[in-house]
Amino acid sequence: MRMDDEVYDAYREAGALARKVLRRGAGLVKEGAPLLEMVEETENMVVEEGALLAFPLNVSFNEAAAHDTAMPGDERTFSRGDLIKVDLGIHVDGYIADTAVTVDLGDHGALVEASRAALEAAIGAVRPGVVTGELGTIIQATIEEHGYKPVANLTGHGLDRYDLHGKPMIPNIAMNGGTVLEEGMAFAIEPFATTGSGKVTEATRVEIYKQIAARPARLPSAKRILETARPRRGLPFSRRWVPGDKVEIGLSTLVRNGILHPFPMLHDVPGSFVSQTEHTMIVTEDGCEVTTR
Repeated sequence: MRMDDEVYDAYREAGALARKVLRRGAGLVKEGAPLLEMVEETENMVVEEGALLAFPLNVSFNEAAAHDTAMPGDERTFSRGDLIKVDLGIHVDGYIADTAVTVDLGDHGALVEASRAALEAAIGAVRPGVVTGELGTIIQATIEEHGYKPVANLTGHGLDRYDLHGKPMIPNIAMNGGTVLEEGMAFAIEPFATTGSGKVTEATRVEIYKQIAARPARLPSAKRILETARPRRGLPFSRRWVPGDKVEIGLSTLVRNGILHPFPMLHDVPGSFVSQTEHTMIVTEDGCEVTTR
């Protein structure tokens, strides 16, 4: 099914802006630089470019793979030897570009290349009629050829209007079957390569949430959180974005009442390193257009 021209243009605009901001934001990852300053400056770039964030800027250190962002008052800095994943999502009128790069502050070049090469190999195979399991086979084989493991329980994902995780799901490991790609589909492919176990688990710390139900809240702190969440139309937001005090009480109440969904930070085993590379694309008649490249 051919994508509507206005929708197509919005995806392309979002992709071009995401590419520009990611390049500038990743350039701020330097030894000794403060994480919070880097995150806020990069997020502000998105607004300055006339777009909006699809999710808080994810910046994940070393064995962390996803769902980490700066905390309020975060004092972390980047250090020599770190492997930093910078994952940016922006939208134009709800149409999303999701893209990520790994910044190497150590000697992890081969690991970074593993995820990059896997992404490029998978992109080269995208066309109508291809089954998503075939892309997972390519990603796994490429990462293993480089001497690392793919992260089995993280996947690429479909992108729809105000929807970050729709169909199709793009596996990072070999699978039989899956979704048959069709012209007009928009999705992100994001291979993760690791020196660790090949599986991520949830940490206790949560910085990112999204609203999943529209019910009233009684606590003043919960009401303030929903004032931040509602305009997002279901897209994730950061704890850091909520003004005022007693935010933790409001968040826990809203999660317990099924109004918010938490996204705990995801990590492989301590001491391991994870790399990530990601692009957004639209399936075309004979291949795909990578909007974020």
